[in-house]
Amino acid sequence: MAQDHTYEERPRRRGRKVLVTLVVLLLVLGGLLVVADRVAAGVAERAIADQIRQEVAKQGAQSSAPEVEVGGFPFLTQVLDGRYERISIGLRDVQGPVQGDVVALPKLDVDARNVRASLDTIRSGQGDVVAETVDGTGTISYDSLAKLLDRPGLTLGEQGGRLAVTAPVDILGQRLTVTGTADITVGKEGQVALRFNDLNAEGLPNVPLARTMLSNYAKSISVDVPLPELPFQLAVREVRPLPEGLAVTADAKNVPINSAVG
Repeated sequence: MAQDHTYEERPRRRGRKVLVTLVVLLLVLGGLLVVADRVAAGVAERAIADQIRQEVAKQGAQSSAPEVEVGGFPFLTQVLDGRYERISIGLRDVQGPVQGDVVALPKLDVDARNVRASLDTIRSGQGDVVAETVDGTGTISYDSLAKLLDRPGLTLGEQGGRLAVTAPVDILGQRLTVTGTADITVGKEGQVALRFNDLNAEGLPNVPLARTMLSNYAKSISVDVPLPELPFQLAVREVRPLPEGLAVTADAKNVPINSAVG
């Protein structure tokens, strides 16, 4: 009986060894496929980043090297299907020209969803790469915004969720410090409308002429500020003051992203 028991155990051990070997092989194969998939995605990300860098330069703007991430897994399946779940693009230290001045955006993040690109387009570089939706978020530095207003000593910042201004102003022979906040709206052409309706100045003479001069100064800095042309046909939808700068939210639909920059 003992001998028979020994013969029964050997096939079981062989079976377990075969199963373990198969599992190991599957894990190795799976790891190789993951590595190959990520390598292919990395190649695509570098190609997209290079194209964006060239297009940003054509636009007359400057930025640090674009950061690109192709989302979704597996990548190679998306290539065969001709549809990519998400392509995220990050630009840092963007400087864009606006009417002879430069507007600085410390960061601009773009998220393209449901991107369609046939395998032939990927191979040849010819044809459209279209994103169903594109969302962008950026931050405009207060210093560059203040330069567009072109008033000596004027500084901008965030206060209680509103755009706050501080500026030295000469009123009736006195140098006073003017403070206040602005209402912000987005115009039809994408420009940012600043309206300073509530300015005050400590020590303001209590005479009608002083109030009129303060009101005139408020009107002089209440302007429509054009933004630099955004990539990917992005249209500005909302602007909000944050401690680090003026936050801009923009979006677009059905965008040919391989020809929409510049």
